[in-house]
Amino acid sequence: MKNPDRSRVSRLEQLPNVGRAVARDLRRIGIGQPAELIGRDAFLLYETLCDTTGSRQDPCMIDVFLAVIHFMESGEALPWWSFTKRRKQAVARRSGLGPWWPAR
Repeated sequence: MKNPDRSRVSRLEQLPNVGRAVARDLRRIGIGQPAELIGRDAFLLYETLCDTTGSRQDPCMIDVFLAVIHFMESGEALPWWSFTKRRKQAVARRSGLGPWWPAR
């Protein structure tokens, strides 16, 4: 996994857990630079991606969004799957709040 210095990351593809496809998805929802991830809500980014593409995306994208936001806010590079438990707990608390939540 990539472990760059967050102060030197200028392209989305330089982020840990981000390749061309994820970078394309981020650009599709209006994120053009890594710094734009700071303070963002991974769940809202996911909802925006689903709305923009017109289809429900793999929920693991939330984990990726959580990972890249965490990296940009803390500098700690963690694999996206280390956020899966956090996502599942949040989904259990928020079920029914959006069109992609399993309770609907």
